[in-house]
Amino acid sequence: MDVVTGLDDPFFSALQHLMEVPEEMEKAFNAPTRAYVRDRKAMANTPMDIKELPSGTIVLTVDMPGVNPGEVKVQVEEGNVLVISGERKMTEDKEGKYLRMERRMGKFMRKFPLPQNANLESITAAYRDGVLTVTVEKKPPPEPKKPRTVEVRVG
Repeated sequence: MDVVTGLDDPFFSALQHLMEVPEEMEKAFNAPTRAYVRDRKAMANTPMDIKELPSGTIVLTVDMPGVNPGEVKVQVEEGNVLVISGERKMTEDKEGKYLRMERRMGKFMRKFPLPQNANLESITAAYRDGVLTVTVEKKPPPEPKKPRTVEVRVG
């Protein structure tokens, strides 16, 4: 009598073959969306410095030379995520042709999760000489609750 002790059984190999998904189909199902790829490229090409001051204030600095300040957006999304985004547009130049173009054009974006104690109402952003500086202050720690005395009445 032949006893099958493993996955070498023809039934299991046929079942495994049926469950395999062709590589092209798997790539199609798991392909990142166009927006995801665009956002990842924009985030990878936007360097940012993040510094925490002794006071607890967080300062984010992003170099963006040649960007019109009107093209920059600083927003807070759900979940306390600070989003800095914008676009560096290429100027129309009808004279001459570029021999080399190394400055990056197009959209840029960075996301930074803020701490729970960030004061979202006091966030400031300043743009000067091609550098955006975003300042996020933290809320002061809550004062300890003082015990409340309740008067005891008789009767």
